[in-house]
Amino acid sequence: MTALVLMVVGLVIGAVAGGYGVHLAASSAGRVGRFPARALANPVASGDADTITVDELPVALVVLSRGGRLLHAAPRAQSEFAEGLGTLIRHPALQRAVADLQPGGVSEVRIEADVPVRRVVQAFVKAGSWHGHPACVVVLLDATARDALDRARSDFVAHASHELRTPLAALIGFIETLQGPAANDAAARQKFLAIMARQAARMQRLIDRLLYLSRVQMLEHQRPQGQVVLPELFARLNDELQGKPAEDRAAIIIHAPPPGTVRGDADQILQVLVNLCENALRYGRPAPPTVARIDVAAHWLENGGLVISVRDNGPGIAAQHLPRLTERFYRVSQSAGHSGGDQGTGLGLAIVRHIVDRHGGRLDITSTPGQGTCCSVWLPQG
Repeated sequence: MTALVLMVVGLVIGAVAGGYGVHLAASSAGRVGRFPARALANPVASGDADTITVDELPVALVVLSRGGRLLHAAPRAQSEFAEGLGTLIRHPALQRAVADLQPGGVSEVRIEADVPVRRVVQAFVKAGSWHGHPACVVVLLDATARDALDRARSDFVAHASHELRTPLAALIGFIETLQGPAANDAAARQKFLAIMARQAARMQRLIDRLLYLSRVQMLEHQRPQGQVVLPELFARLNDELQGKPAEDRAAIIIHAPPPGTVRGDADQILQVLVNLCENALRYGRPAPPTVARIDVAAHWLENGGLVISVRDNGPGIAAQHLPRLTERFYRVSQSAGHSGGDQGTGLGLAIVRHIVDRHGGRLDITSTPGQGTCCSVWLPQG
């Protein structure tokens, strides 16, 4: 965190906690209403001219009792953290910091919450008073995007570098062969160039998927505000699949969706369906002479929410693999159910899981060896 941010946070905390002419107060009825604290542009003046309310400051601020109970939440805190605000306030790290804070002291604490999605918040706590009683002012700074970037870098070093090593070694080997023994062999040159092109495309797909996953993780804690129209979504999916080979297009049957809308990011929900269909095409083909069939359908639930499913009639996946399918770079080995030649990047379902989490939904994967696999995505309606 830069010195500038620390300086601004220090000024805000100092102001709200009682410095710079700012006071914490409660309504005469003892209830916490709109934050009445005011910061005087001229502390000597007693009028209300040139004053601003603390709630108008561009920070996420809450006031807690010394027992950790919420006394007031500024509008910025409520809008930025929404339903996750209660989870942050009840977090043991913040409660411990409030309990251990000495009068006049300032404490900084890192809060990590994984429910409903991962969120990292830096909290700055300062002792003060509320309506004449000891209290704490807490300024919350969302560090989730920075944490996601750091984790993406770590993942790249730990996993992506390993994944890139295999195609890169193949490229180097073929280049050396073309420069040496096969320099004048036209047939070998054409064969090796085709293999090199596939390996280069594999690296490109891996890098593209990593970049997309990084962007998804940075936005995961922000619930989307758009509306997804189901018929338009399925029409876009059909258009997206037109670039697939004719055999693949024939295997995918897109059933007409019910009317209606769900709250979400249409591009991301489309990416979920594309990834699930690509997974089914790659891993869900049955052994000949059975014809591959992949059904994409949606229906509303009576108790609320929408279910979109992608079902194949392929070889299925053994039960021990199901809990790990959404892990980054996890793949089911060919002997355990892979029926294709291209193993993919191992990131498709990880992307699906993070997108579904951002939408407050749920991903369920069921499979029976010999009967196929069904991936179901439940999304809340509003």
